[in-house]
Amino acid sequence: MNFNMTLTQEQKLVMTQQMQLSVKLLQMSSNELLEYINKEYAENPVIDANYEKDLEEVKMQDKYDYKEMIKYFEFDNYGNQSFGSYDQDEVSPFTFISTEKTLKDFLLEQIMELSIDEFQRTICKYIIESLDARGYLDISLEDILEELNISQEVGEEALELVQSLEPTGIGARNLIECLEIQLTKRGYGNEKLYTIVEEHLEDIAENRYAQIAKALNVTPKEAQEYGDIIKTLEPKPSRGFYTGEEVKFIIPDATIRKIDGEYFIIMNEGVLPKLSINPMYKEILNGSKDNLARDYVKQKINGAMFLIKSIEQRKSTLYRVLEKILEKQKEYFDKGENYLKPMTLKEISEALDVHESTVSRAIRDKFILIDRGTIKIKDLFTTGIAGDNGEEDINTIKIKNEIKKLVDSESKEKPLSDQNICNELNNNGFNISRRTVAKYREEMGIKSSSKRKRF
Repeated sequence: MNFNMTLTQEQKLVMTQQMQLSVKLLQMSSNELLEYINKEYAENPVIDANYEKDLEEVKMQDKYDYKEMIKYFEFDNYGNQSFGSYDQDEVSPFTFISTEKTLKDFLLEQIMELSIDEFQRTICKYIIESLDARGYLDISLEDILEELNISQEVGEEALELVQSLEPTGIGARNLIECLEIQLTKRGYGNEKLYTIVEEHLEDIAENRYAQIAKALNVTPKEAQEYGDIIKTLEPKPSRGFYTGEEVKFIIPDATIRKIDGEYFIIMNEGVLPKLSINPMYKEILNGSKDNLARDYVKQKINGAMFLIKSIEQRKSTLYRVLEKILEKQKEYFDKGENYLKPMTLKEISEALDVHESTVSRAIRDKFILIDRGTIKIKDLFTTGIAGDNGEEDINTIKIKNEIKKLVDSESKEKPLSDQNICNELNNNGFNISRRTVAKYREEMGIKSSSKRKRF
């Protein structure tokens, strides 16, 4: 064994932290970028952020002065005030704080209204707290009996009480029980419905009503009618209730508007706060004799300057991409989605003389506002197929719309097969294969002809 030195030469890309940050900011959505700026603003003291406030917010601040609100903190019971007087000067701002009602809140309110003793109510509350996000009881009743040290009879009675609450189907231990609870509450007494739920749910999903009919000794049409009733039931009782997650609204990064016959790209400047460097720190940098303080401020100013520059570069890159999209898709903005031309990331990247990945990052999770509403920029990039002229001039959205029209107008007793749809499209000038039809149909969530058939 020995030590020696060798000299090698190689090419590789080394990304500095600043380059990594620039790439990271480019692919952020508006919401993500706003969160990132808020974090940097909190951590970097040299950054000044001008958050333009909404007019209504300013009015509320005039109405409830912050200094006036402080006095309410002098009490232990500041949020629990008397409603005897409605004088504006005496109303606590905490009176107006409200929260979304969750499914468990809704169920607990119903339990409080039941005429049961406190012992039963406590067991019911325990069961409610044990429900999963769907509203199912996903732990066994035996485990609950053991944990609470109660009898089988008491536990089943409490579970029955929970299952009697709204929304119907709550507290079920599986899908079958959930659907059966709903059938019972709706007053369906036909045993065939319960048999289908217990033994033929998969057949309903696959539209195999001939098999169900044979098993129940009914006609396929009757079996399908039973299936239609079961499809009206809710497999997820918690649907529609607040889950604890805040709704994040889509913020368009830009607006494309037609003014006097010409399209303009208007970047949404109001989404993000306007960042600048606090002048006090510039004075420290120029006048302080403390080297440590100067180095610290210099580091923070460099970080702030690069953040501001990266945000501007992100905006500039997105604007240039939108310019090229507008040039390519002018007919789409004029006439609608049927006129969307096939367009790829490579096409735009070559026109801008940038890497394809740069365009991909620039449009990631970005939205624009147009006359027809808010759209995702990525949805404007589609592949195409050859038309009658042999060129790739027909976009996939147009083909999907044609497939949907054919399916919507078909005979429900004899739905069109993929081959029939393919033949119709080719007769109308589309050069498309049966496999492509099947692919697009599945992407749109349209079932196959055998599963669309009505008896």
